[in-house]
Amino acid sequence: MLYGVLSAALGFGLYACGMVLTTVRFLVAGANPKALESPLLYVSGIPVLLGAALVAAELVFQLPRKRAHRQVAVNPVADPHLTVVLTAYNDEASIGAAVSDFHRHPLVRRVLVVDNNSADGTRQAAESAGAIVIREDARGYGHCVYRSLAEAVRYTDTELVLLCEGDMTFRAYDIDKFLAYAPHAEIVNGTRIVEQLRDRDTQLSTFIYYGNFAVGKLLELKHIGKGTFTDVGTTYKLCRTQALERLLPRLDPRINLEFNAHFLDKALESSIDLVECPITFFARVGASKGGNVNDVRALQVGLRMIAGLLFGWTVLARD
Repeated sequence: MLYGVLSAALGFGLYACGMVLTTVRFLVAGANPKALESPLLYVSGIPVLLGAALVAAELVFQLPRKRAHRQVAVNPVADPHLTVVLTAYNDEASIGAAVSDFHRHPLVRRVLVVDNNSADGTRQAAESAGAIVIREDARGYGHCVYRSLAEAVRYTDTELVLLCEGDMTFRAYDIDKFLAYAPHAEIVNGTRIVEQLRDRDTQLSTFIYYGNFAVGKLLELKHIGKGTFTDVGTTYKLCRTQALERLLPRLDPRINLEFNAHFLDKALESSIDLVECPITFFARVGASKGGNVNDVRALQVGLRMIAGLLFGWTVLARD
């Protein structure tokens, strides 16, 4: 399905280019009908037909078997208490409020903060708010998230791990939403796709919003039949510890800002049930340091996500 859609898109792109070139040639040649003849227009039909054949083969032969005997999972959580882990990098302005917000939720047993070499007072602010602070010396978002999950699964008194950021873009009251979806999946991934649940002045620009949605659909095509996905960039997710124990050995912490897409891709490859949950999204406190700094940086991250999904994540791993 994935490569069928990409092949068809390539064909339509070639056709569009051919039409532009022949139109320009037609105008330059003084409206000569022979100028409209272009091999590119004929060649463009090959990838379109190939793509249509691949999509049809997936829909007719593969997809019914992937969905065969599939029932809605109902696996209640025995103990809904959570270990919350927040990633942080120079988040002195927000981390204290974020820790306090999660601490106030009655189901939160503890809040961990993984500090990725902050140069400000992030550690002190987190500790003052009651968090257990862990320093991750290896720079990069992937290293920070991987360390966060690895530390959280060590606690045996909770079977749920809530991963989030310490910038106040997400709030603790969405925990109840996650728990409503938890019986149906091993990982519940937050999605910021619902317009009414987003502040107007977040770093999620129109370009980033639709780009994120497009990469989510690419992920869905790659794992057709395993779920509906609309947001590959969100950092707010609820995970069962058993799922994380299976998944962590498959994750590569060297992958940086594309790590969330890598996480979802590897979870689906590992046959881990994953479902999306609509969450609220607020303007962050402090300056953004991730992939949402501006549209240019977001485009670079998005292209690397696409490269990872198509060609494998080792192409993005950096020592």
